[in-house]
Amino acid sequence: MPEDSRPPRFSVIIVNYNGGDYLKGAIASLAAQTVRDFEVFVVDNASTDGSMDFLFEAAPHFPVNLLPQTRNIGFAAANNLAAEQAKGEWLCLLNADAEAAPDWLEQIGAAAQRHAGIASFASTQIDLHDPQRLDGAGDAYLGFGIPWRGGFGRPVTDLPKQAGECFSPCGAGAAIRRDVFMAHGGFDERFFCFCEDVDLGYRMRLSGERCVFLPSAIIRHAGGGLSGRASAFSLYHGSRNRFWTYIKNTPLPLLALTLPGHLAITVLLLLRSAFTHRFGSTWRGLWAGIKGLGPVLSDRRRIQKNRKASVADIANAMCWNPLTFRKRKAHIRPLKKDQP
Repeated sequence: MPEDSRPPRFSVIIVNYNGGDYLKGAIASLAAQTVRDFEVFVVDNASTDGSMDFLFEAAPHFPVNLLPQTRNIGFAAANNLAAEQAKGEWLCLLNADAEAAPDWLEQIGAAAQRHAGIASFASTQIDLHDPQRLDGAGDAYLGFGIPWRGGFGRPVTDLPKQAGECFSPCGAGAAIRRDVFMAHGGFDERFFCFCEDVDLGYRMRLSGERCVFLPSAIIRHAGGGLSGRASAFSLYHGSRNRFWTYIKNTPLPLLALTLPGHLAITVLLLLRSAFTHRFGSTWRGLWAGIKGLGPVLSDRRRIQKNRKASVADIANAMCWNPLTFRKRKAHIRPLKKDQP
């Protein structure tokens, strides 16, 4: 932790909701960081499992800014709340069910120096319970409006060896320059959780920002350890927010080109959910997305009016191979020589 009056370089934000022993691991991993120029915020969304009790005991030994809430305000709003109070140049988001490698912040700091024009970085995510499996290598985005966590569930040997450009950072281990985060209004709090990171990454990309994936910045992540990978909660919010992200951010020429494909994939996902007893949650999420389109369309007009990136730049950042999405492969593009 910083010992003088200068602002810290990093502000690490953890959002907790009944994190149990996972939260202890996340805090312990921060206590072991090789750099000390950081502050920590823990926003607790009214946990009832006692997971926050140990933090009050550990506070004298490892200072943490505790922001307890009286209700579950969601992942998006909780991060925004901490970001408003943060003093660091970089916001580093760490899920409560994740543990950072000792040099995680050191690697992010070194990358920020190498890539001076980049406003966000994505971490390497290894499965917390199976070190031979990837949990993620940056978020990828199929041009037909479907995001996924690149490399999820694939062998760790599939990890890209070099830094490269991904569509957006996964919120489990994202590093985003605070001034850019705030300039874009942070996460869309209507999303509550799920896809809020892709939505923000998309909005940043529309303004001309890019995201670099860092193979050497490593966290270990349980990946659904708190919310459940296929729970009714996850399916509802994921279905609704995926639709909102696509409609709100996709430039009109790409929207016209991809809408038939988006609708076809949505129907296929619905049909698959019917065979896996998940139809109700998936359909309720989609219907909520349709009913909530009014404010989303208002945001769309503002976002598209202020777009700086060309349609070609946005299209090039996307993946257009459905097989890559189907196999959950990472989608990392080599950095161009003229890129920082």
